[in-house]
Amino acid sequence: QVQLVESGGGLVQAVGSLRLSCAASGNIFSINVMGWYRRTAGNQREWVASITTGGNTNYADSVKGRFTISRDNEKNTVYLQMNSMKPEDTSIYYCNVDPFRSGYPFLSWGQGTQVTVST
Repeated sequence: QVQLVESGGGLVQAVGSLRLSCAASGNIFSINVMGWYRRTAGNQREWVASITTGGNTNYADSVKGRFTISRDNEKNTVYLQMNSMKPEDTSIYYCNVDPFRSGYPFLSWGQGTQVTVST
């Protein structure tokens, strides 16, 4: 069973940057689409971005142009570079498969990494 461990969160001022990492304990190369998610104020998980094995990306409108998702298949790691951050980006961030685009079901969720953006 693949386990996911997110890291890189922290406190940052508005318009600042953070880079999140998601390390998978197993081989995620076969999972062709991985994504980042975050919790909403209503405690729902909101999709943020996805990336295919080949590097094709998709983004939620709220982060398009500010966030960049990438992956290193040899290191079984997915990244999220967050720039021009806004207070509304404050959330717990998680990585997981993108079942909508990959056809794979969600893996067990990691504990996430807290991101706080101050004004």
